[in-house]
Amino acid sequence: MKNILKTLILSVLTLFIIAGYFSCKTKPHEITLQGNKLHGIGRAMPDDTLGLELISSAAHTSFSFEGTSCLVRMASGSANTHSYVQYELDGQYMGRFVVNGSGDSLLLEAKSEGAHTVILYKATEAHSGPLFIQSVRGVNVTALKPENPLKIEIIGNSITCGAAADTSQVKCGQGEYHDQHNAYMAYGPRMARALGMEYMLSSVSGIGIYRTWNMESPDMPMVYESLDFREDGQRKFDFSSFSPDIVCIALGTNDFSNGDGVNKRPPFDLDFFTAEYVRFVKQVKSHYPGAKLVLLNSPMVQGEKNDIFLSCLQQVKDVIEAQYPQGHKIEIFTFQPMAAGGCTGHPSVEDHKLLADQLTPFISNLISIN
Repeated sequence: MKNILKTLILSVLTLFIIAGYFSCKTKPHEITLQGNKLHGIGRAMPDDTLGLELISSAAHTSFSFEGTSCLVRMASGSANTHSYVQYELDGQYMGRFVVNGSGDSLLLEAKSEGAHTVILYKATEAHSGPLFIQSVRGVNVTALKPENPLKIEIIGNSITCGAAADTSQVKCGQGEYHDQHNAYMAYGPRMARALGMEYMLSSVSGIGIYRTWNMESPDMPMVYESLDFREDGQRKFDFSSFSPDIVCIALGTNDFSNGDGVNKRPPFDLDFFTAEYVRFVKQVKSHYPGAKLVLLNSPMVQGEKNDIFLSCLQQVKDVIEAQYPQGHKIEIFTFQPMAAGGCTGHPSVEDHKLLADQLTPFISNLISIN
């Protein structure tokens, strides 16, 4: 009897051990995905040590995880700087968060079990410093590649960056310049998401076609080839990494600027502006010969200046179409004048929605034209 009981106990224990073994084997486990394994969209660069460097405004990356949460490790350029990250979880915008110093973390929490998709966006621009995505830890974390077949690049200035638009965390006149940046809510990304397009912002605050808002240089043609839009930048952007179907050029606001009243500012040079604009369009076409080009005016340039602006754009269109007779027609889009509600005369987050609502049907129609 004792032997039978002993055998029975051993059998039960064996069953528990086997069940536990298979339970451990099938139970999901957390893994750490290093940032350099993520795929960057926009101006971004993987680094074996630092992770994925998001450089330009609204540069982004995506991944999936299972369960209810994952932990993202991030860093700004150095211990004395900060940046901002924005993210979507399962297609829902979750907000804008500060990334402090040389290391910070953000816990992403879902409301239910299952598979989830995350897109991380850089809220600030290249000149505010990089944002490094160091790692993502969670259950079955997997890097994702974008699936949107159509791509658009929007080249511009602080308006395109979404600069001075968001005062929800830091009010106008407080903090640092990039504390009110919200690239995710800028009109270009809003428009692109509405149309299901992958997008890249190539934008620099204060920059123009041939001068900045208060100085004569640098201009966009000087910095466009640089990965981080710096005049002395040693890293060059790989234009083969993003091949847009449409390129929007939204430059000119700062060329028409009256300046800061401190630095000497010659009068606006219409002929030089037009010639430099033509040169820049050729520069863009050299990288994207098959892309459709759209030239945008500015909601901030109004009255007689806007009339001159639109006249210049028409001249650029005529010259390019004459020199590239086999290429796509150059399109011109006109924003309506706006009394901006953001900081220092910039559009607010709400204003950017109005701008996106104007531009979206125009780009939608352009997509449908062969």
